Amino acid sequence: MHRAIFALALFATLPVTAALAQEVAPMDLDSIDPDLLESFYGPWQIRNENGDKLCKVVLKKETTIGGTQIEIDPACAKTFPIMGEITAWRLKENWTIELVDALRKTRITFETPDDNYIAEPETDGIFTIEQLAGD
Repeated sequence: MHRAIFALALFATLPVTAALAQEVAPMDLDSIDPDLLESFYGPWQIRNENGDKLCKVVLKKETTIGGTQIEIDPACAKTFPIMGEITAWRLKENWTIELVDALRKTRITFETPDDNYIAEPETDGIFTIEQLAGD
């Protein structure tokens, strides 16, 4: 019994693994200028690196299970099959965008190492997501 307790205590003091250390916290939406946040919602386009495969989505502000509502063009699942599994999106610190499935599992993460969103890692051929002008 003492060995088990010692092992648990030792494990608790070990450094956090890289995967856990890279977990990005949810964005504190209350701390963001409402106008800036409002401008984030709306039509976006997911594409591959060459730009010859496209998928239109709408990031909405209404909440749903696992995050916030997303409207996905039905043709997206043919272009990028993983999009058929996406049911919500989440905004994380550093303006990271996560697309999640019905089980609330993150399936695609878009980060901004510069001024552009890049899928990290590239998933199902998806390279980037770009905001479109309002329709």
